[in-house]
Amino acid sequence: MPRAKILIVDDQKTDRMLLEDILNDKGYRVLTASSGPEGLEVAEGEIPDLIFMDIVMDEMDGFKACRLLTKGEKTKDIPVVMVSSNNQKVDKLWAHKQGARAYIIKPYTVDQILDQIQRFV
Repeated sequence: MPRAKILIVDDQKTDRMLLEDILNDKGYRVLTASSGPEGLEVAEGEIPDLIFMDIVMDEMDGFKACRLLTKGEKTKDIPVVMVSSNNQKVDKLWAHKQGARAYIIKPYTVDQILDQIQRFV
């Protein structure tokens, strides 16, 4: 059975690489994007099984990117998990209003990431 294809959208290279290492170590197919617009483009072209999305990014924040993904004809069924250092209740509520299925606080554990994959893939 082919492993799930997972997209990481984060403008911070270090954060992208950390998550990428976790996913690669578990054998997942990993796609990356360094901005909201790039994430939208990759998601539409590759149709990943799951997206881990940062919130605070230049050009387009993760809230807007998530909203566009969940309204897009080709991408509306892809689960989006927000991954952010923002630990305010309002951020979590807003993320869910934009269509995010879950919210993980940085720094996260490997188990938190794997739990989301098991939950949605």
